[in-house]
Amino acid sequence: MEGFGVHTSMWTMRWDREGCEHAVAKACSYGMDFLEIALLDPPLVDALETRKTLEAAEMRSVCSLGLPEEFWASRNPDGAIAFLRLALDKAADIGAEALSGVVYGGIGERSGLPPTKAELDNVARALESSAAYARSLGLLFGIEP
Repeated sequence: MEGFGVHTSMWTMRWDREGCEHAVAKACSYGMDFLEIALLDPPLVDALETRKTLEAAEMRSVCSLGLPEEFWASRNPDGAIAFLRLALDKAADIGAEALSGVVYGGIGERSGLPPTKAELDNVARALESSAAYARSLGLLFGIEP
């Protein structure tokens, strides 16, 4: 994605109507080309209202997240796949160009031990399935190292 963007956490950690309107207005006031919308709670997001707000401001978007602990792909690949599908659906409905972030696990996920082969296989399965689903929606799917 070309241009200069900013993560919505600069102005809000909650992507509801108020957070959306505030972040989009602020991003516009700083001349941003796009917003990186934190989809930390996809069911909370009003995709239609977000899309209207972004389109009215002529603001492009991408979405990002970290998986909640109960959906860490290393331990719960099926849960991760379901959560990522919901997030991908929301991103598509918003009109975002991509979903990225810590899509393979949680922010700060650490056991203190190297991952096992089974954990890596779980992550690979969740990412493969999610990438294919993203492609079917016309979305880019990124992995934040």
